[in-house]
Amino acid sequence: MNQTIATDKAPKAIGPYSQAVKVGGLVYTAGQIALKPDGTWLGGDITQQTHQVMQNLSAVLTAAGSGMEHVVKSTCFLADMADFAAFNEVYGSYLGGNLPARSTVQVARLPKDGLVEVEVVARVP
Repeated sequence: MNQTIATDKAPKAIGPYSQAVKVGGLVYTAGQIALKPDGTWLGGDITQQTHQVMQNLSAVLTAAGSGMEHVVKSTCFLADMADFAAFNEVYGSYLGGNLPARSTVQVARLPKDGLVEVEVVARVP
């Protein structure tokens, strides 16, 4: 049975989707962009936006009974691959040594004209 995950410590979905869905021993998050938990846009550069994205993901995973240390797969979307090194530095700082499988692609445009969006799949211990 699927369990919808919702927390006020991350922004509410801005469309017809859930922050995350837990299925069995896995949690699948929606992509997170640099919205603050109150739904306002953070803006800023790639470093600032990546910190917000990762904080949002961490909050959603915590609400699901998981955490960043349990991420097994991430998909990362960048508006500009020139931001890859700066993104990587911040992204890696949230994983606590965990090295999940990952795909990173450059996209033409992200919601709110953001610079980064990340979604993850994590184990629920």
